[in-house]
Amino acid sequence: MTPLHAVVLGLVQGATEFLPISSSGHLILVPALLGWPDQGLAFDAAVHLGTALALLCYFAPELWQVAAGLLAGRVGDRRLMVALAVGTVPAALAGLALEHAVETRLRSTAVVAVTTIVGAIILWWADRQAARGRVHELRQVGVARAFGIGLAQILALIPGTSRSGITLSAGLFLALDRPTAARFAFLLGLPITAGAGLLKTAALARGGAGGEAWNVALGVGTSFAAGLAAIWFLIAYLRRRTLLAFVVYRLLLGALLLSMLVG
Repeated sequence: MTPLHAVVLGLVQGATEFLPISSSGHLILVPALLGWPDQGLAFDAAVHLGTALALLCYFAPELWQVAAGLLAGRVGDRRLMVALAVGTVPAALAGLALEHAVETRLRSTAVVAVTTIVGAIILWWADRQAARGRVHELRQVGVARAFGIGLAQILALIPGTSRSGITLSAGLFLALDRPTAARFAFLLGLPITAGAGLLKTAALARGGAGGEAWNVALGVGTSFAAGLAAIWFLIAYLRRRTLLAFVVYRLLLGALLLSMLVG
């Protein structure tokens, strides 16, 4: 891997992690289309650390408010933290159990093509439910909805699915409005992406050469900057618009990938 590869992949990760178009899928596709070697799941997880830092930066005021609410004994803040904890468990356990299978069997263009199209259909179907969204605030999500969204997050282990896409869809199906579904999806993914990123970055630092560590740092830095911009964009976008543009993008991308495979 060269510094250019690291910067490009960091930008791709940051730009696509929070948009419902699959960062893992693009991190597989971009090297394949440009003729670069596959950077591996470890680098992918490391640049997820950059987007986790972007989440912490964006949500810092709200997380601070929640922490203060917990100390003050506010019921709504306690309910939100319990919901996030319950929602995190399914994907965390699945990630520990299935990491090797994902890395060795599912990192392929064919898998990304299929999940990109299937994810587009799910996203379109979920977006049609947004008009009945009754939950407009994070503290109203509740444990039952959080667990359902957490179960959906397991599917994000499959490249091309999109963590934000599948959790956003689950939130819409469970009567969250679009901005609230996006915000809860982002917060729910924070512990897993941060944990995986820290573990993989530490492993690379212990076992890699100095040049590789520098490339990882470049990837993390660029994914942080691009991720912060993407979070701000999507939440603002969903206050006024539907998810149709992302549905169309996924369908076109999936069709392109299938044509490449057939050709």
